[in-house]
Amino acid sequence: MNRDEILKALAHPTRLDMLNWLKEPEKHFTQEHPFEMGVCASGFERNCGLSQSAVSAHLATLARAELVTSRRVGQWIFYKRNEETIAVFLKSLSDL
Repeated sequence: MNRDEILKALAHPTRLDMLNWLKEPEKHFTQEHPFEMGVCASGFERNCGLSQSAVSAHLATLARAELVTSRRVGQWIFYKRNEETIAVFLKSLSDL
């Protein structure tokens, strides 16, 4: 876990929204695939109102910080929260 990378990722409100939406994806997204696979990147575009490239950049930042995991299925990429990294990060804050 890289705390600095995580803090940078969390510094943008859109990325915070993305993480919050992923906490309960069925409330924030509609998609044909089961949410157990994750949320398709296109779902974020609809929620954010941002371009595909901007959404991809935000998701890449979250992935670099290991706050989300990604999984490619055919032409789609699905994202899920990385609860393990989030828990370790939150614990590290309480240890300060």
